[in-house]
Amino acid sequence: MIGVYDSGYGGLTVLRALRAALPTHDFVYLGDSGRAPYGGRDTDTILDFAEQCVERLFEEGCPVVVVACHTVSCVALRHLQRRYGGAHRRVLGVTIPAAEAAVAESRGHIGVIGTTRTVSSGTFAAEVAKLGAHRVTQRAAPLLAPIVEEGWADTEIAHLAVARYVEELGDIDTLVLGCTHYPLLRPAFLAALPPGVALLDPAPFVAARLADWLERHPEVLEPGGSIPTIPRASAGSLRILCTGEPANFRAHGELFLGEPLPIVAHVAEEGGRLAHKDRVEVRLGQVVR
Repeated sequence: MIGVYDSGYGGLTVLRALRAALPTHDFVYLGDSGRAPYGGRDTDTILDFAEQCVERLFEEGCPVVVVACHTVSCVALRHLQRRYGGAHRRVLGVTIPAAEAAVAESRGHIGVIGTTRTVSSGTFAAEVAKLGAHRVTQRAAPLLAPIVEEGWADTEIAHLAVARYVEELGDIDTLVLGCTHYPLLRPAFLAALPPGVALLDPAPFVAARLADWLERHPEVLEPGGSIPTIPRASAGSLRILCTGEPANFRAHGELFLGEPLPIVAHVAEEGGRLAHKDRVEVRLGQVVR
């Protein structure tokens, strides 16, 4: 069982790539949609939310958790790995595969567009610096994720916003989509980028890296380190959890996953952890405690 964690819907684009690369594996996806967006959150809040979500996925039976959210991967991945990592539990992120793919593609000047916290963390530039002497120009684009969630990805508003952000990146030769919402804006990015600039969605590279890593570390998913002698032929299962309204998550999530979602279960914070809830409590008007 592989866990995938994101601040909301966007990580479903990563899940789509993971399921394509590992079609017989079982997945549990947790979208923290009730507390999204993360892009403007302070560091301590992101760490708290990330701990709760990763712990929930471990409790769901996932020894491997992929942090699909670029903000969490840039800000909190090392913390999560130090706190939870071990021989039988792993937390993996999207930043290093994205940096490796960008360096392999770029001729020398990499552009990155992402959330405010992803950009301000400086993590992507630091990972690129470990791999080569490439220039990195970053731009925070806080308007783009809300545009996608509003269903306006193919509108003039989206094209104008993308073009304005891209213009500020200068003479880049490769652009990394540093937010899981941005692949849905691919037509707008392609229209805005000058000829010859490569547009890079990290999701397929993350999936390829995970598939390679699991092949080299079968003991993580197979107790005792044994590899099944008869490969599974059936498609793996998929379970979806969210902290927001499940019906809304299921309706919006189809756009990101590219197919209908199964029934979405609700989890909510209770005593510092995420617990399963039978229903979503919606309080109207003023509330007094």
